[in-house]
Amino acid sequence: MLPLRLDSRKSTSHRPSKARLPTVAVVGRPNVGKSTLVNRLSGSSIAVTDSVAGVTRDRKEVVTSWRGKDFCLVDTGGWMESARDSLEGKVSFQSELAAVGAELVLFVVDGVVGVTDEDSAVIGKVRKTSRKVILVVNKIDSDRQEPFGWEATRLGIAEIQMVSALHGRSTGDLLDAIVDHLEPRELDDRPAKGDQEDIKGVDGETILARVAIAGRPNVGKSTLFNKIIGEDRAVVHDEPGTTRDAIDTVVECELGTLVFVDTAGLRRRAKEAIGAEYYSLVRAFDAIDSSDVVLMVIDATSGVTHQDQRLVERIDLAGSPIVLVLNKWEALSKEKRVELLEDVRDRLAFISYAPILKVSALSGLGVHKVLPAIGHSIEAYKTRISTAQVNKVVKDAVAHHRPPAGISIKYATQGAIDPPTFIIFANKPLPRTYIRYLENFIREKLSFGPTPLRIRVRR
Repeated sequence: MLPLRLDSRKSTSHRPSKARLPTVAVVGRPNVGKSTLVNRLSGSSIAVTDSVAGVTRDRKEVVTSWRGKDFCLVDTGGWMESARDSLEGKVSFQSELAAVGAELVLFVVDGVVGVTDEDSAVIGKVRKTSRKVILVVNKIDSDRQEPFGWEATRLGIAEIQMVSALHGRSTGDLLDAIVDHLEPRELDDRPAKGDQEDIKGVDGETILARVAIAGRPNVGKSTLFNKIIGEDRAVVHDEPGTTRDAIDTVVECELGTLVFVDTAGLRRRAKEAIGAEYYSLVRAFDAIDSSDVVLMVIDATSGVTHQDQRLVERIDLAGSPIVLVLNKWEALSKEKRVELLEDVRDRLAFISYAPILKVSALSGLGVHKVLPAIGHSIEAYKTRISTAQVNKVVKDAVAHHRPPAGISIKYATQGAIDPPTFIIFANKPLPRTYIRYLENFIREKLSFGPTPLRIRVRR
């Protein structure tokens, strides 16, 4: 297996492409309807929306198409005047980065509330980016409300579009205006990330794999995410629950194309969550279920909690390989480190195959081990064994320890990969303890790496 090395980094949404798509940043102060507008323009529900201000905090990208032109919409958090070290300041900085990196900026204001001092302050910063700007007056639900929307002209933006993102009013006109500003780009014909297909390069080694970063709130997931991709892509703050959505970033490396997904912190069961937190949990679980590998981040200073155990069980149920990342390792004494490793092996014994990495996402200690661990997990996750080998190993397992009386194993084969799944044909159902024995025997004799195995028994 080729070693993983970051050759280039790029942030896109649904597809990696040879030429970067034109980017349209959607910015504005909090609670003016930016995420609702992104969902409406993209025809999706990719951005989490809620009536409470400040739900969006990180940059969220989605590729959409209109009149045959593809472009990337970037949803951003509320942009406001705040100290750079505060949470609001970091969210605003992400909005500023999005505007600087875009070919076109949609500056959204609330047509019902009218132009505020915050709008005036932010539009001044947008002008400094020297980007093309369309002023979008949102929440104009009917022709009778349009006169109120013209108040926004005092912001000094020549091109104005009055829309209702919630009801879709005039959003087609806005899309027309967007594509009129964008130059056509050469697009790649490779599949979108959601297709879950491998992308094979000329040498047959290039693959597409999704890597989710999961864990409880405030364990350092976003810091680790930023350190791996080499960019401040996610908002990092000491307030628990800073990340509200699943944020995708595509990274090119020697092994192939990896899509990293930074997920929201999982603090409670989905059925107990309400509002934006519920949708954050749903998106996080969707990211886990669709991933090839999950980096499970655990706060080394807190140890393995009951919440960590439940989440690991949920990931294991999804069938994804797990890489355990013990973050904040540098904060532990030698004695505490020994205790923590014993605790991990004891409480997470059901994923004994998972590698354990000791890192400091803040300083970068041990982060260089993450990509190789992901590479080994992907390799094991996609391993296929010949039927002859499988039958020989199962035959040896039966000879070493026979199943209960009256049970006869006739045949075995590997039925699937992602994860490796083995089908055992027997005359009667096998006890769960014997199935576990077969799983461990197969793992040892076939030298499976860090991936879960599945055993299915058929009559």
